[in-house]
Amino acid sequence: MSDDTTNQPARDQQVSSFAKSMFAGELPDELVFPFPKLSRDESRKVHGLIDSAHEFLDDSYDPALVEQERWVGDHIIKGLGERGLLGLYVSPEYGGQGLSQTGYCRVMEEFGGYDATLSVVMGVHQSIGMKPIHMFGTEEQKARFLPDLAAGRKLAAFGLTEPNAGSDAYHVETYAERQADGSFLLNGEKRWIGNGAKDVVCVFARCENGHVALIVEKGMDGFEAPHRFDTLGLLGNDLRKLTFNNVRVPKENVLGEPGEGFRIAMSTLNNGRMSLGTGVVGGTKALIKQAIEHTTRREQFGMPLADFELVEDKVGWMVSYLYGLESLAYLTTGLVDAGVPDYSVESAMSKVAATEFNWYAVNRVFQLMGGEAYMADSPISKTLRDTRIFPIFEGANDVLRAFIALSGMKTVAGEFEDLRSINLSDPIGSIGTLAEFVRGQVSRRLRPASLEAAHPKLAKQAEAVSNQTRQLRGAVETLLRTHGKDVQLRQRQQKRIADAACDIYAQVATISRTTALFEDQGVEASGQERYIASSFCDRAAHRVGAQLRLVERNDDEQMHSIARLAYNRGGYTPRLH
Repeated sequence: MSDDTTNQPARDQQVSSFAKSMFAGELPDELVFPFPKLSRDESRKVHGLIDSAHEFLDDSYDPALVEQERWVGDHIIKGLGERGLLGLYVSPEYGGQGLSQTGYCRVMEEFGGYDATLSVVMGVHQSIGMKPIHMFGTEEQKARFLPDLAAGRKLAAFGLTEPNAGSDAYHVETYAERQADGSFLLNGEKRWIGNGAKDVVCVFARCENGHVALIVEKGMDGFEAPHRFDTLGLLGNDLRKLTFNNVRVPKENVLGEPGEGFRIAMSTLNNGRMSLGTGVVGGTKALIKQAIEHTTRREQFGMPLADFELVEDKVGWMVSYLYGLESLAYLTTGLVDAGVPDYSVESAMSKVAATEFNWYAVNRVFQLMGGEAYMADSPISKTLRDTRIFPIFEGANDVLRAFIALSGMKTVAGEFEDLRSINLSDPIGSIGTLAEFVRGQVSRRLRPASLEAAHPKLAKQAEAVSNQTRQLRGAVETLLRTHGKDVQLRQRQQKRIADAACDIYAQVATISRTTALFEDQGVEASGQERYIASSFCDRAAHRVGAQLRLVERNDDEQMHSIARLAYNRGGYTPRLH
């Protein structure tokens, strides 16, 4: 966050990652208490930007027209740029707002609540498109590109995915050959690139010593965006195939050093996933409002739908889960702003938790709205089409679950001499080499898992989290000793570990947030939040217990045999007689 924000970690603090500490059986609560919040000055700026966005969009933005014309509209981009909404985290030196990660994600939440297509176009531009220039560009590159991008005079894209390199992004085939003058000759193809036909694309390609990141500009000879994809949803998102035929990219457009390209790509995605998480928060708030408006208005069997228990169950579940998700998302942005060095696992957790929850929430609201929802022109029908892609892009959730689990396993394996030989240094090429975990000088045995900073009224939930953390660590150690290096192939177990870890982290975030509310407003004044927080934590604890029990007792072998039988027979073949 900004310099005067709260929740700065102690200067002698040496833990590099809260989530990885959690896998090791520790809960370094100095990283997560107090719950992060914006400074007064930044909060005022953020609210001013949000008000400006709503004032403009309410008058100018028509989601139905966007679908019809298949683009959000150049006038929308221009208007948002004029209001400072396209360079939210960019330094004022380059025409931006200079927001923290939390401030940026708070504004992006509003886009998510307004329209998924607009949120994605904004996210492609800011969260990943121009982010590599902001994070890794030279001063000359920043001065040359960021002012136009921040003002909306140009739009940015992120060129990584290829026909043969989706989740396995490490093995991109696009190749850049270095020339004698330091330029690169780029050849290859990218696909499914949002904003791909616009102005600036950060392209990632193989080179002689690994990967290289290149800033490719519209109009360069040999660079074309010849094909626009038709998609199920997000119809106003300009999704393109990009081709590079001997495109000469000058040395002034090389980001970082040749060989660093993959690290740049993965660092960008680690950072960008957080705004997807908070965008989902905004989208789900809009969904809940839509559900309540419908169920309180519509009557069946002589009473409002809202009075039926199964309707209450759906709405209550969404509100409770959203509180936990919102807590997780903004605890993660706060870790970034506080300078915690490694937030890759927390970012992945935020993306997985948000997009999985969103999909189930959309389906529940769809169910509540009945036949009306199934009409092609209904808003929830559009939401269903728009949001199905969320668990897939910016890292498919199954791949991210494997990354989360294997990151934790690497942390635990490093503690034991007999387990260090298990090579987990690069388990998933699409995510990148797992960073070394730095714990500091306090050992697990001297520092048992506990959340000592939790409010006394949340002691039950805090103790439950402590127990779950110890159980998580034990389950990871068991898997390592049982399977050794083959644990990389045990994806069913990885999913269980990852889902349990996400729920533990979400409980920590919820306890931290609610503790801050209690201390600020008092327990009695925060009764609603206490009730919601307790419900979320208790349900999450139940899910954690179920997942960790399945680590020991499951039907994985049966599922393996059934799937292989279906493969061999080409489908479902059991007989009725």
